[in-house]
Amino acid sequence: MSEERMRGDGTAILEVERKIRLSIAVVAFVVFTLLGVALYHLVPPAARSSFSLPNVSLNLISAISFFLALVGLGLSVRMSRQVMRIIRDYSRKLERLLDITYDLREEIYGDILLEKILDSAMSITNADAGSILLLEGKSLIFKIVRGGKTPRLAGTSIDLGRGITGWVAEMKKPVRLDDVKTDNRFDPAVDSVTGLTTRSILCLPLIVRSAVIGVIELLNEKDGHSFRLRDEEIMAYLAGQAAMSISRTRFYEDQKNYEIHLTELLLDAIDVHIAEKRGHSRRVARYSTIIARGLGMTDEQQRKVYQASLLHDIGFLKINPEETYRIETYRRHPEIGYEMISPITFYAGIAPCILHHHERYDGHGYPSQLKGEEIPLESRIIAIAETFDAMISATSYKVPVSFDEAILELRHKAGTQFDRELVQIFTTNVGPQHTKE
Repeated sequence: MSEERMRGDGTAILEVERKIRLSIAVVAFVVFTLLGVALYHLVPPAARSSFSLPNVSLNLISAISFFLALVGLGLSVRMSRQVMRIIRDYSRKLERLLDITYDLREEIYGDILLEKILDSAMSITNADAGSILLLEGKSLIFKIVRGGKTPRLAGTSIDLGRGITGWVAEMKKPVRLDDVKTDNRFDPAVDSVTGLTTRSILCLPLIVRSAVIGVIELLNEKDGHSFRLRDEEIMAYLAGQAAMSISRTRFYEDQKNYEIHLTELLLDAIDVHIAEKRGHSRRVARYSTIIARGLGMTDEQQRKVYQASLLHDIGFLKINPEETYRIETYRRHPEIGYEMISPITFYAGIAPCILHHHERYDGHGYPSQLKGEEIPLESRIIAIAETFDAMISATSYKVPVSFDEAILELRHKAGTQFDRELVQIFTTNVGPQHTKE
């Protein structure tokens, strides 16, 4: 469909404008008709003969005029109702679209995002079925499908340029058809897989910075009508927002994959660098999560605690293993760790947690002698988890103690070395089963 048609006189606003103009014309006709009748009645009978009017009775003229006025008023009322219906429908869809757009911008998980996009598009257009395909190489892959037996398509591919969907992706133009069978681009093979009978279609490209990343297609308006031009216009906006959101979540997921990979590399490096601490960071992360959940932290807050726990000893990588037993050298590792990860964007948020995980609740810790709630919450959590693991693990503590003895020691140090509330949460929720690898 051409850009000119997209912007042409089929838009909802122009449609409303045309109906309003027509309604005004009808009202003007009614007014002038009634005005003419009124003037005719005001003219004296003697003067009417000079008008050279046909020999028609005054009553007939009046009757015809009033009839035309009533017809005109009826048409005007009907068009006004149509205008209001169009405005209400368009307004409802726009409000829905604004809510959807905000929701899409907040979503960070790709699979959930695609579901939201397709479900929203089908809801707005009242489509019976739909799908989202993303471009991978020279093929479009069905990522999510709805309606009929379309789930069979999930994971299958279409070559770029094949069928209506492939044409949309290749040409970067939308397609809206009332009857697909009249278009030679339609590939009936898809119907044989889905069990659907495709009648009408609305298909739009997903474009980011002039590059197509996929396609969204909607099939068969449920009420038996065809997709309208204003549906296409609304969906064109949604497709633009969807494409940007998909691109953003892809970047986020790529970044997360990189972050996970880098974290694993660093943890392996710590285990190799200091054999006595093998597995220590992962165990501390597990214990920290118990406290985070007990506090009722959000998923994002729990993720931060977990990540900070994994990397709390990263500073040891820059310390000679043979010097870690020297107290002045050992005490430098929080600051070294802070300096190592704070310049890394996706680690910057946990850097302060690492810096202060050896502070004491009574203010006698290091490196900053912070006291009480001056210490970041995540650091207070890590302090408990790390001490607990150090006490019960033979690999990182010279004389390991039993589970019960470690619990008693934590409770004994609550309020001095550790946050009393956090100790209570941990000792209440942790069990021997949590100490198993």
